[in-house]
Amino acid sequence: MPRATFTFLGTSTSVGVPVIGCTCDVCRSDNPKNNRLRSSALVRCGDTSVLVDSGPDLRAQALREGLAAVDAVVYTHAHLDHVAGFDELRAFCWHKDGPLPLHATSGCMDALMQMFGWAFSPENVAKGYVKPEGRRIDGPFCHGPLRITPLPVEHAAVETVGFLFEADGMRSIAYLPDVKRIPPETMGLIRGVDVFVVDALRPGAHPTHFTVEEALSAVADVAPGEAWLTHLGHENEHDALQASLPEGVRVAWDGLTLDLA
Repeated sequence: MPRATFTFLGTSTSVGVPVIGCTCDVCRSDNPKNNRLRSSALVRCGDTSVLVDSGPDLRAQALREGLAAVDAVVYTHAHLDHVAGFDELRAFCWHKDGPLPLHATSGCMDALMQMFGWAFSPENVAKGYVKPEGRRIDGPFCHGPLRITPLPVEHAAVETVGFLFEADGMRSIAYLPDVKRIPPETMGLIRGVDVFVVDALRPGAHPTHFTVEEALSAVADVAPGEAWLTHLGHENEHDALQASLPEGVRVAWDGLTLDLA
């Protein structure tokens, strides 16, 4: 089995941590695990690399991880904290013979084409720019050995999915960074997954994101081999939150790489 990994490129909510202008203990913390860039992830299996979302911190994340190439990008939804680094994808197009596959739901693809219409235009022929190949998600698909299944969830008013990543000999991983409700059909796809990564914005209620308590309830329902909390706001101090969690649930941090082989 080739090496398979999942890297948390960023683990924060939309404003990042530290938050601009905030002087709370978490934003002033010297614990590097409390320093969070916007949520994104990288899945590698053998020679195949798939980027999940292209948020506004993509350049910093790629430089930190030494990321020079990806084979495809998959999008969870069209909120700016997940798409605003779109132009940074040019660096992954410079050395490719063909366009870069971008997988998104129909609603998300429409938003990408509206926001970045120049990239999808037939007139985008000059070298040095993003060369996307839009692929609308209509079910499971593959890249190399990776089998990727979209996982519809409820989050705000935009069409949103998470993803289930599987490959022969690899531990399965479900990634749901933005979610307020997991429909029964999606729960049926992920129950018993080896690794479950889920939104846990803050302890207090929020209209479009899981609270920590709601995330833990979802973990109990999914019953994974292990679970990781992500999309964390500055209300969550890493060590204090970790100390409060049940066995088998951990707090993710930027740069953490999970071995899936």
